Amino acid sequence: MLRLTDLKLPLDHPPEALATAVLARLGLPASALRGVSVFRRGYDARKRGAIALVYTLDVDLVDEGAVLARFADDRHVQPTPDTGYHPVAQAPARLEHRPIVVGFGPCGIFAALILAQMGFRPIVLDRGKAVRERTRDTWDLWRKRNLHPESNVQFGEGGAGTFSDGKLYSQISDPHHHGRKVLTEFVKAGAPEEILFVSKPHIGTFRLVTMVENMRATIQALGGDIRFDQRVEDLLVETAPDGTRHMRGVHMADGSELRSDHVVLAVGHSARDTFEMLHARGVYLEAKPFSIGFRIEHPQSVIDRARFGPQAGHPILGAADYKLVHHGNKPGQSGRSVYSFCMCPGGTVVAATSEPGRVVTNGMSQYSRNERNANAAIVCGITPEDFAPYGEGPLAGIALQRQWESHAFMMGGSDYSAPGQRVGDFLAGRASRALGDVLPSYKPGVHLTDLSTALPGYAIGAIREALPLFDRQIRGFAMHDAMLTGVETRTSSPVRVRRNDGDYQSLNTRGLFPAGEGAGYAGGILSAAVDGIRVAEAVALAITGSEPRAI
Repeated sequence: MLRLTDLKLPLDHPPEALATAVLARLGLPASALRGVSVFRRGYDARKRGAIALVYTLDVDLVDEGAVLARFADDRHVQPTPDTGYHPVAQAPARLEHRPIVVGFGPCGIFAALILAQMGFRPIVLDRGKAVRERTRDTWDLWRKRNLHPESNVQFGEGGAGTFSDGKLYSQISDPHHHGRKVLTEFVKAGAPEEILFVSKPHIGTFRLVTMVENMRATIQALGGDIRFDQRVEDLLVETAPDGTRHMRGVHMADGSELRSDHVVLAVGHSARDTFEMLHARGVYLEAKPFSIGFRIEHPQSVIDRARFGPQAGHPILGAADYKLVHHGNKPGQSGRSVYSFCMCPGGTVVAATSEPGRVVTNGMSQYSRNERNANAAIVCGITPEDFAPYGEGPLAGIALQRQWESHAFMMGGSDYSAPGQRVGDFLAGRASRALGDVLPSYKPGVHLTDLSTALPGYAIGAIREALPLFDRQIRGFAMHDAMLTGVETRTSSPVRVRRNDGDYQSLNTRGLFPAGEGAGYAGGILSAAVDGIRVAEAVALAITGSEPRAI
């Protein structure tokens, strides 16, 4: 098979145009082509009104060698790579202590799945509930303002990604095609097959719920043990005579203990009590940069027209997304980067707090992406130097988050409503008194106010600077009635649980494998899942004593 990349065709081309374009590109007769399959399909929307589809195709030819020789210098004609998954080890017949996976979000799910597929029968511990019970608890906050601290958008089966747009694309380096393994397993679990070839695949919350349940059943069928309502309260760490520290298991909130020499820590970015425990236990942590800001909402039709022009609404294109960045590094500017994050076409803004008395926003879409509004986070990058007013050490970023989330709770009326403001009023520095054409989608509700005190002054200034500049790229972005809702504080983990590059184990605690978003090594469903695969492989190699590869 040959892989042919960057083949462009009109948006409304007929199905047979693919084979015709391949033959024309390679200069071959029809008899030389056995078959064509689509590996990737994206679009080029730089010319509004003339949007082109961009294909990566796998081509079956009669004489592949001759074509390769003729196109030896053409980087768009190459042998099709092997993207199949190849396990790195197999569990021994007798395993003294089963590996433990703490957390069952995307990272924990794939760590457990890969370990189970290699025969290691992992034990999974999740502080939250199974996904359907968790969904009911989450809706209890959205509809009735009742927060369940152990079962919400952040905690429970499926992780925070369950209540999101279900985006399945990332810019991570992936030499072993682990991302393909993730997509393949998702399709097996019930995702639409199109996620294997569209350039920006997504699933949506309702489909994710069923998929997560199916993946749980697969892990269990392979000998894995998945336990909900099981919060890890402490680590069992043994210090050797030479001072090295070794994992020996975990201590649970109910007082029980589980023995294991290999523990995957996949707790997500909001497990603040777990980070505090790790710090107290002496596990090496460090503060890391993250971002804070607001959710912004526009009519989806405004984004569609700005991005697609007269071809807006085409079924192949669907609801338009965007990605915006302002670096703020020119003379007279703030010096702060502001960017869009977690853009949800045709979606809603949701309450995402996991702690009482705090307000946190996030975005969510269903697979159809057919809600009236588009939303995205507009956030300002901050660094550990910005954490100083809130405390010292690796947990200072958590203190910053908590302060502004608590302030947002009070600004919203202390009932889990979120503070909100129209963009025109935000830019003018005056409080909003009434809604305009854009109705906020946040549940349980929005309290109109002045957001100028909802975040640190440097973040407010940087966002005010960026919005009119974003309007130059997407006409209508700074429209007066667009809606800002606060606050977005959990874009990524505020800490990094440092690990070695080679074996993925904690810098100072052997047998502890920090993984995923919470440990500071991923950002989004796909990258977290891929990190789960990498860490599972590292655990398998550590248990079997096999030679590590570059994983």
